[in-house]
Amino acid sequence: MKFSIQRETLLQPITQVVGVVERRQTLPVLANFLISARNGKLSITGTDMEVELITSIEADVQIEGDITVPARKLVDIVRMLPEDVKITAVLEGDKMTVSSGRGRYTLATLPATEFPATDQVETLESLKIQEFTLKNLLDKTAFAMANQDVRYYLNGLLFDFHDGTLTTVATDGHRLAVCDLGADLGVAEERQLIVPRKGVLELSRMLTDGDDIVELALGKNHVRLVKGDTIFTSKLIDGRF
Repeated sequence: MKFSIQRETLLQPITQVVGVVERRQTLPVLANFLISARNGKLSITGTDMEVELITSIEADVQIEGDITVPARKLVDIVRMLPEDVKITAVLEGDKMTVSSGRGRYTLATLPATEFPATDQVETLESLKIQEFTLKNLLDKTAFAMANQDVRYYLNGLLFDFHDGTLTTVATDGHRLAVCDLGADLGVAEERQLIVPRKGVLELSRMLTDGDDIVELALGKNHVRLVKGDTIFTSKLIDGRF
């Protein structure tokens, strides 16, 4: 595996994806990014088994392959490099060498086969929504979510689809925040999903105030958001809000 890429092109996506990687892990491979180099593109995946983020960027791929590397170490290395430099990464055995100019950094790796496979999202319904509209719904209600409450279903945000529209609701048992979307999303069935706290916070970080259209796929146990080359997937809390 060998690829070259500009520092800025790599820094933005890995900084975004590292947000889902927990500092304390039950499995060593969960502290790593899964990097896949294929067809002139680099795919970077991070997960904590509850929330997953995948993003794709263009790169000069000389030798294709898949490997996992320590997420935070890679971010730290890329961040401290000078601006506008070219980074080359080469996999040799079980070590990846990242070089730029006179700097050379060696990272221990784990096989891509150890990385947890993505659960397939069985899409029950798919809808399109403006990015800033969704961000606004989250921003106006997410602050009221509980944190580590024994009533586990309060540690998240309720997405209530009814009459073709969407209402977001959050409460910690003391305060309640509700926000309604006026526009009709064309959702056929009434449906309620509870997205866990971490998933909501990562979604808020991902979304901007732009008027691009993002796609939301609703599954039985997952919700997935597709924004350009980035795919966000979160498990849902199984409970009644």
